[in-house]
Amino acid sequence: MEYLDFELPIKELEDQLKKCIELGLESGIDINSACKEIEKKIENTKHQIYDNLTPWQTVQLSRHPSRPYSLDYCNAITDNTFIELHGDRNYGDDKAMIGGLGRIDGKTFMIIGQQKGKNTKERQYRRFGMPNPDGYRKAIRLMKVAEKFNIPILTLIDTPGAYPGLDAEERGQGEAIAYNISQMCLIKVPIICVVIGEGASGGALGIGVGNKVYMMENTWYSVISPESCSSILFRSWEYKEVAAENLRLTPKDSQKLGIIDGIIKEPLGGAHYNPQKAFDSLKNQVLEAFKELSKMSPDQLVEHRQNKFIDMGVFSG
Repeated sequence: MEYLDFELPIKELEDQLKKCIELGLESGIDINSACKEIEKKIENTKHQIYDNLTPWQTVQLSRHPSRPYSLDYCNAITDNTFIELHGDRNYGDDKAMIGGLGRIDGKTFMIIGQQKGKNTKERQYRRFGMPNPDGYRKAIRLMKVAEKFNIPILTLIDTPGAYPGLDAEERGQGEAIAYNISQMCLIKVPIICVVIGEGASGGALGIGVGNKVYMMENTWYSVISPESCSSILFRSWEYKEVAAENLRLTPKDSQKLGIIDGIIKEPLGGAHYNPQKAFDSLKNQVLEAFKELSKMSPDQLVEHRQNKFIDMGVFSG
C-alpha cells in the first residue's frame, strides 16, 4: 500500500500494529488488548483525516496509484462478462480510451471509459489516460452502436485531460471532443456518467454528457486542473492548493452547483482500501439510475439530457 503525505499518521499506526502482532507471535504473550487499542486509533485517525479532506487532498486521493481504474470497474460490475471493442474505423485504436459490452445484473450495457496504467510501462501504453482524437471517435462510434441496438450507455471518467500533443491537435482534438458533446446530446438511449477519478476539462466532458452524472466520493471534476490553473494565474504550481479551493471541484461542490446528480460513497480512506465495496456502490447506483431512465421514451431521454446541460448555463442573481 502506498501512502500520500497526509496519510502518514495512518502508516505509522499500521506499522505499529504490524510490529505488535509480530511481537505477540514471537513471544507467545497475549497482546490482543494492545493490538485492539492500536486498531481503534487507526480507525479514529482515518475518520479525522478522511472526513475533513481539503479540496487539494481530494485531488491527491483521486490520483492514488492504488485506486481501481476503468477496466477494474468494467470487469467487476459485469462479473467478467466485459468484452472490449476496438478502433475508431478512421485512424486507429486509442489505448487511453476503452469501450465494450458487458452485462450488469443480466442487462447489457455499452461501457466506455478512460484507462490509466498501474505501472510505468502501462501508463506510457495508455498515455496516462489522456485520449487522442481517435479515442473520442471510438467512443462515439460505440455509443452509436449502442443506440442502434437499444443498449444503455455507461461512461467512466478518469482523465487529467485530453492528450495535448502536436499530433493530437493535427488530427483535430478539439473538433473530436466538440463532435462527441453534440452527438451525445442526440443519443436516444439512457446515458449514465460516473467520475471515478480525475474529471478534467474537455477531456472528461467528451464522454460526460449524460442523463445522470455521478461522482465517486474522492474524485474531482473541473474545467482545469489545480496545477494548470495555478501556472496560468500565478506562473507557478506553488498555488495549486489555493486553485483547488477556488475551483469548487469536489463532489460536494459539484452537487451543490447542480453539475452532478449524486455522490457515490466510497470505503473509508478511498476506493483502493476496499475495491469490491466501491464496485458494488457504483453498480447499485448505475442500476438505480437505469431503472429510472428506462421509463423514459427515446425523445424524452434526449430532451432530458439537453435540458440538464442547458440549465447549467442559467444564472439568476
